[in-house]
Amino acid sequence: MRLPVSLIRRSLLAGVSGLPLIVAAAPGAYAAGMPQLDFKNPLVTGQVIWGGIIFLFFYLALRNWALPKVETVLSNRHERITGDLDQAHEAKMEADKAVRELNETKKAAAAQAQAHLDSVLAQEHAASAQRLAEINAKLETEIASAEANVAAERKRAMESLRPIASDVAESLIQRLTGQAPDRASVDAAIARASVQSAH
Repeated sequence: MRLPVSLIRRSLLAGVSGLPLIVAAAPGAYAAGMPQLDFKNPLVTGQVIWGGIIFLFFYLALRNWALPKVETVLSNRHERITGDLDQAHEAKMEADKAVRELNETKKAAAAQAQAHLDSVLAQEHAASAQRLAEINAKLETEIASAEANVAAERKRAMESLRPIASDVAESLIQRLTGQAPDRASVDAAIARASVQSAH
């Protein structure tokens, strides 16, 4: 931040170094109609000398008192701005780091939740398959038992109907033929018919 102070100093030095050029150009300027540059006039000479003394005083005052204060203020401001920028940069880096950690934590939590969900679904699927297998086995057992019961009941029904069928068949044969049939032949025929109907 020493650039503005150096620039002011260079400007002042350029102004001081330009005074001889003004003095050298004074006769020509006076000849062109500028009486304020007539150095033969003692008033003009006094004004130029006092002007140079005042200019030198202001230059020394600026160089030794004002410009160092301005330089101090500018330096302090530069340091404060630099410090604020450094703090802002560090805060941004910490914020970016926190965002990255948050995203990583979210990804890890999502992956853990998905793994837990997959595990629970697999357990429920296995439990459902086991329950379904148990239900199917129970149903097959009950169906087999029911079929066996139906077959037994049918067999008992057929056996209970066999004497009635023999009596009915014997009566029909006797009515149709007029002769009493052989009971053993009727029973054998009914037994054969019941076996064929069972198949």
